[in-house]
Amino acid sequence: MSLAPRVVLVHRTTEYEELVAHHGTHGQAAFFLSTRGRDIEEVAERHRRTRRALAEVTAAIPLTWRQTRVERADLDRFLFAPEDVVVVVGQDGLVANVAKYLSGQPVLGIDSDPGRNPGVLVRHRPQDAAGLLTSTSRSVDELTMVEAVADDTQRILALNEIYLGAAGHQTARYRLGLEDDGGVVEAQASSGVLVGTGTGATGWIRSVWHERGGTLPLPRPTDDRLLWFVREAWPSPATGTTLVSGQLSASAGLQLTVESERLIAFGDGMEGDALELTWGQSVRVGVAERSLRLVG
Repeated sequence: MSLAPRVVLVHRTTEYEELVAHHGTHGQAAFFLSTRGRDIEEVAERHRRTRRALAEVTAAIPLTWRQTRVERADLDRFLFAPEDVVVVVGQDGLVANVAKYLSGQPVLGIDSDPGRNPGVLVRHRPQDAAGLLTSTSRSVDELTMVEAVADDTQRILALNEIYLGAAGHQTARYRLGLEDDGGVVEAQASSGVLVGTGTGATGWIRSVWHERGGTLPLPRPTDDRLLWFVREAWPSPATGTTLVSGQLSASAGLQLTVESERLIAFGDGMEGDALELTWGQSVRVGVAERSLRLVG
């Protein structure tokens, strides 16, 4: 007998909860904000909207279905099951945070604060949850993801972008090349390399693209194509600035060989869940086989 679907509600701690946890009480948090010219009511109201959205979505789950909740900070320790339906309640970035831990489960993005979030990934309102959860004909977009695979089999996935560089503000040193570029490799010193998807082109990748003059065509979220940029490449007798941007097709890859004591690679801003790379290691970045199934 097959199990009933399990709804996994993904959320994150609100700013209000973080403030109260840090200062001890509502009153102390309010006093702290007042000394900086801020009113805690603004933060508290956003907290209440988030809690109302969570309550409305929870009430919409069919009684015969199973359900559980997971906080953003616990995603790397949570085991998703094949029959799960993942419901993200919060901001667009929270969908990106959960994407790397999934393997084909449908994701429903619920905007907890309409008008404040762009709504690129959290496309629905809390009142839409009941119909979308039980619908047998809901549309699903297959959003392209990016992956980095190191020569020691370490692997990381991301929905928006992967950053490769130094953990702090030090210069990253490495050798960079493209698989389909005839073996051309360039030694570089830079602030790191950014490789992103069409979904990422609505965020960080777009800002870098804009700074570079917007000459490369931006991919759509469902396109099997990536954009990559080297950030602040430094010209010197030993390092070059020729390979600083480009695009990758579904079968192409960007190869990076580490020439620093320690570099890291992480996705979608989650630096706490990063690949550790040491001198001489190589890593390939390209289009991932896995995609995110986002309910349209």
